[in-house]
Amino acid sequence: MALGPVLLGAGFVAATVTAVDRSRATERLAVAATAVRTSVDALCQQLRAAADAVALTTDQADVAVQVVNRGLAAAIQVTDATGRVRHATPDPPPAPWRDCTAAAPAGGTVGALVARVELRDSAGTPLGAVTAAQPVDPAFVARLAGVTGAAVTLLDGTAPPVQVAHTTESPGGREAVLTAAASLHDDRVTSTPDGRYLRRAGPTVGQPLPLVLSVPSDQPPGLSAVLVGVVLLAALVGVATAWRLARVTTRPLVELADAVDRVVAGDLTARVPVRGGDEIGRLAGAVNRMARETGGYLAALASSRDQLRGHLAVLGDTLASTHDLHRILRVILHSALVATGARAGAILLTGPDGGLVAQCVEGFDGWPEAGPPRVPLACGAVGAVAATGQPCRGRLVAYAGPPDEPRCRTYLAVPLAGPGTPIGDRPAVGPPAATSTAAAPTLGVLALYDRLGGTEFDDDDLARLRTFAGHAAVAVHNVRVHEETQRLSLTDPLTGLWNYRYLRESLRREVERANRFGRMVSVLALDLDRFKEVNDTYGHAAGDAVLVEFARRVRGEIREVDLAFRQGGEEFVVLLPETDARGAAIVAERLGASVRANPVPVTGHARVRRSVPVTVSIGIAVYPDHAESGPRVLAAADEALYAAKAAGRDTWRVASAQPDGEPAGTGRTGQVGGASSGPHPSRYGHGR
Repeated sequence: MALGPVLLGAGFVAATVTAVDRSRATERLAVAATAVRTSVDALCQQLRAAADAVALTTDQADVAVQVVNRGLAAAIQVTDATGRVRHATPDPPPAPWRDCTAAAPAGGTVGALVARVELRDSAGTPLGAVTAAQPVDPAFVARLAGVTGAAVTLLDGTAPPVQVAHTTESPGGREAVLTAAASLHDDRVTSTPDGRYLRRAGPTVGQPLPLVLSVPSDQPPGLSAVLVGVVLLAALVGVATAWRLARVTTRPLVELADAVDRVVAGDLTARVPVRGGDEIGRLAGAVNRMARETGGYLAALASSRDQLRGHLAVLGDTLASTHDLHRILRVILHSALVATGARAGAILLTGPDGGLVAQCVEGFDGWPEAGPPRVPLACGAVGAVAATGQPCRGRLVAYAGPPDEPRCRTYLAVPLAGPGTPIGDRPAVGPPAATSTAAAPTLGVLALYDRLGGTEFDDDDLARLRTFAGHAAVAVHNVRVHEETQRLSLTDPLTGLWNYRYLRESLRREVERANRFGRMVSVLALDLDRFKEVNDTYGHAAGDAVLVEFARRVRGEIREVDLAFRQGGEEFVVLLPETDARGAAIVAERLGASVRANPVPVTGHARVRRSVPVTVSIGIAVYPDHAESGPRVLAAADEALYAAKAAGRDTWRVASAQPDGEPAGTGRTGQVGGASSGPHPSRYGHGR
């Protein structure tokens, strides 16, 4: 009577332990496969960010070394459009290299994982590529084994005969992997005679490495012999077994309680021994799975945190190394998308008319349909964020935004605050009120749409996006300050005309253009007559007023394509592209008449308002009639100006060329020589 139930119980225990062992091994291998894909994907994202950082800089060699020194990649290689290597960091991983984005390959040796970023100019023409590589070596396989908690084998080929490239298996396990690898397909689990469970993990799209994962069986060795021994001894120890039954039952509960306490205290390595397939065993297995999955989630979060730090480091390097606003905004938007898991996003900046203009868009299909999208201020969710200066997030049941705003289900928008602009700390859930206005205008809006997975954006996403919005605001402000500084460095602060520094560059550029297309360039050297008497009689303030008014009249008498410069003091220069001597003489006549006919009202030392008569002398020189280079044509115009001064002032003279090519100032007044340049005659006609 007692032996029959014992036999049935022994068979049931053996079958249950085997089934639970296989189920647990299958779950462990599934968790390990997920961890492998997560780790390889994180490595590929890191390599792509490193390649983007090098591609977005002008000094690619230095940035490549910095990226390698930071540990974001083991090697960086920059190639041109023909595939020739322009730069490569030392000690690259061995070939062959396999691209992270490659489709599932048929097999072959893998020396390194790489991420490739195309280099293109503003017109979209391929200029080459930047490739970031990380070696696939025994250390890499060992790191995967440490993350997954399983033995990892990298195969050298996926079709027979299968060879092992790298493995963390023991020598005996290596032979078992080679024997069973050819029969592994998809996600099925196979067991080996030595008590191990194997599963294939790739190659697939996004995970190009042919890997085999294995875990040992948790089934106690010699279980069958133990069960037979128990049956034989059942008749002898029946009473002892009954006496100890209560103690054997309570022991797993004690172990389970201790393990749960350790997990609660933060020790995720705690495991409960599964001693059977009953409720307590299943509960112990559930606790063990919970601890393993929690550890995997924490590892993924740590990888995401490290990836975010890498993006911020790359972003800081980009901000410090370039003033290309579009590239900076593209790096910021891409980093924000990766950090928050959003499907799409856009950075919109405030335009001159007060509306928002998209400067950088990523992740949208078919938007914008034509031209840069524009969103009116205070219109829709994005426009309201720009108007109020308050961040917002929410979910739209039905799309109700303006036609220029992208369609979405969930969104998160943060304003780009300019210097001194207060940004609200509490985000609005749902579209903010469009009627309120911010205390100071914002520079733009950083908006993300439709978080992957269908979940709504949360406050953690908002905190991350504020960080990126702060970087974007600093980038926009710095670039605008840089542009304004460049403009001020090339203009005269008194008259607003271009200065002598820009004159030299413009003269060189116009002469090169005229030489390339067979055109003419006329140079007018202007000097206000007896300007020193104006300063001595009425004071320097009156002289400055005369210079400002003269500059205004010069701008009014020339075309938009012409350039006016203040060379210094009362000396000015005007460049007339595609204009011959006759057209230049017409301009000189009109400039002289405009200055002569309208005296300049000034206030003298006695604070008396008077009109000061002003005249101008002008020298004219034409490239290539009077000189063969920019400096010489300017010198020829100066010589002609001296001739106009010597002729009694308030007139103009055209330079003439000496036989040896050197300019002289014995010009003409009543007539001008030379013909128009090529098929484009002078645009200065008599009807001007």
